[in-house]
Amino acid sequence: MTVRRLWLIADDYGLSPGVSRGILDLLERGRLSGTGCMTLFAEWQDEAAALRDVPPEAAIGLHLTLTDQIACSGASALAPHGRLPSLGRLALLTSMNSRAAQAVHVELNAQYARFVDAIGRTPDFLDGHQHVHFLPVVRRWISNLAKQTENGPAPFVRGAPVLGHAPPAVMTKVAVVRGMARGFDRFVSAQGLDIAGPLSGFYDWKDGTAFAAAIARAAGTLPDNALFMCHPGHVDDILKSRDSLQNPRFVELQYLQSEEFSGLLRKNGVTLARMKR
Repeated sequence: MTVRRLWLIADDYGLSPGVSRGILDLLERGRLSGTGCMTLFAEWQDEAAALRDVPPEAAIGLHLTLTDQIACSGASALAPHGRLPSLGRLALLTSMNSRAAQAVHVELNAQYARFVDAIGRTPDFLDGHQHVHFLPVVRRWISNLAKQTENGPAPFVRGAPVLGHAPPAVMTKVAVVRGMARGFDRFVSAQGLDIAGPLSGFYDWKDGTAFAAAIARAAGTLPDNALFMCHPGHVDDILKSRDSLQNPRFVELQYLQSEEFSGLLRKNGVTLARMKR
């Protein structure tokens, strides 16, 4: 059986202590390829310090965050009261307001600098909370970053989804995200950056069995070097104050800790992708 590599990446490290604790446990067990970090919260320095003990082959990336949270760069045309807009508002603002688009780059530069300062190196990869990395304004930021890193370590980037790997219950959502990502993989490749994809991991969060079914589908059908996003973690009061996605995080955590999950990978000839240092 040909062994396929799957990038299993946990989003939202740093969103809350409970989320970070769950992700750290999975990294230490070797049940994840890596995690994307949100660097804009007050707890970030402590959360970054905890990552020093994870296996060195774990991919530690930057989860670009431009929606619904407090901006780490403060008030701006993007975040008039210091709070980042909804995804729809973000797309509208940055397509019509050059000052808001400039503020996006200021915010992402701040998040990137906080990552490098706390981790001590550049991110292994880039992706986006609510898929914001697919937006034109963020593509321009990625292009600028690629030019700055052309003589040093460059991040790989999470690629676009394809409809063929989407569960029927979320086909419409995947189609919308795919529309956001039109031309993205070609654009990123033209900047000299590697793509990990296609993107998978979409499922109906209201269905308690859907995560296990989605990852089983992915293990059976995704090509080599595909990326499956997940959102495991413990639910705590800080998470409840910051994000509406709560109970499914613990469901995902329990499944990824299980022997059922490790058996699934073996059965399908899948190995979790790792960084080569």
